[in-house]
Amino acid sequence: MKVKDIMTKDVACVGSEDTVEQAAKLMKQYHVGSIPVCRQKEVIGIVTDRDITLRATAQGQDTADRKVTDVMSTHPVVGTPEMDVHEAARLMSDQQIRRLPIVDHNSLVGIVALGDISIDPSFQNSAGEALSGISQPGDSRM
Repeated sequence: MKVKDIMTKDVACVGSEDTVEQAAKLMKQYHVGSIPVCRQKEVIGIVTDRDITLRATAQGQDTADRKVTDVMSTHPVVGTPEMDVHEAARLMSDQQIRRLPIVDHNSLVGIVALGDISIDPSFQNSAGEALSGISQPGDSRM
């Protein structure tokens, strides 16, 4: 099965000059823990609830004034719609990420979450292995 068959196509994104507060509000609205950062439709980064917590809130900074570019992770890992779901799960495990932005011709077209993979019984082993890899201590990206 291909990623395009399970990905979420209605994906919110923020711009690098948007505020951290705007990103957090979108996360709340969409019930997600990360949002791609885009220039037009090109993914240039990703901002997670952890990024906001550690790089802004824990440092006592005002999220209403702080820009996403100050807290986002750059060089995001991305997948393609034609990627096999097992390959996407391996990539997520190797990179220790729970959400994989999906791009086609440098444009954001969807996102795959670990939960999307775990729903299908034929992918539960891949999802379990990915979660195991994600949960392993790794390099600090902070």
